[in-house]
Amino acid sequence: MICPNCGSNNPDGTAFCANCGSPVSNGAPNNGAIPPQAQPNFQGSAPNGGMTPPPVFNGNPFPGGHIEQRNIALCIILSIITCGIYGLYWIYKLTEDVNTLKGDPNATSGGIVILLGIITCGIYMWYWLYKQGDNLDQIKASRGLPAGNSGILYLILAIVGLSIVSYALMQNELNQLA
Repeated sequence: MICPNCGSNNPDGTAFCANCGSPVSNGAPNNGAIPPQAQPNFQGSAPNGGMTPPPVFNGNPFPGGHIEQRNIALCIILSIITCGIYGLYWIYKLTEDVNTLKGDPNATSGGIVILLGIITCGIYMWYWLYKQGDNLDQIKASRGLPAGNSGILYLILAIVGLSIVSYALMQNELNQLA
């Protein structure tokens, strides 16, 4: 049976997709069956030897949810016109978008990033840029896309005073991953 939601192949007679948990219409009633994700999975009880399928978020096999694409030129112009105030908001949104894509509930929030950046007079922002590039590379690698050393590029741009270029490159990556 092919799942109408995600397209994965399921054994005949199953009521729910093993990959995404959505009902698989096979003409047979499910008799109140519980989707596989809602059932406890003990070692060895699953047909694949106890290995659970990768988590699926909002019908997306990648961690996290949907992120909003942003116009890079508009973000740069607004950051310049508002003397950096919009730039702080942009940093907040970049952090939250990367955290959403990575699916890490314990990641540093955008507000904490801004607070640490202010407290450390911008030194934390260099570390943040490096880590964001590393996180984006991990996200791209998990999706099978080629990943480089974005963190090093973002860090070098920040050291020479071109942090806004790092933000633009980061937003470009996020727009491509959205």
